[in-house]
Amino acid sequence: MGRTNLTYRELLRAMEDRWADYRRALRQDDQVAFDQLFEHARGYADAAGIQNHQSVEVAVLFSVVLAHQQRLDTLQERLDALEDDLNATE
Repeated sequence: MGRTNLTYRELLRAMEDRWADYRRALRQDDQVAFDQLFEHARGYADAAGIQNHQSVEVAVLFSVVLAHQQRLDTLQERLDALEDDLNATE
């Protein structure tokens, strides 16, 4: 017997297909950013699949927010290090 429920990755692909017209209407640089959001969602596919939430959109949005938080933390660490270096030279 096969699975009756679609996997998170399959649901994510379907969601991306549903948003294809929206993506096409975006400017080129916004299309790149749009694609990056789905890359973030794919990056957390294992965790989202385990969560098995009823709404794939919730898992996608949470994955995107988590990826952005990671990026924000990295940038904050870099900024703190630069400020420390600047203060040390003063």
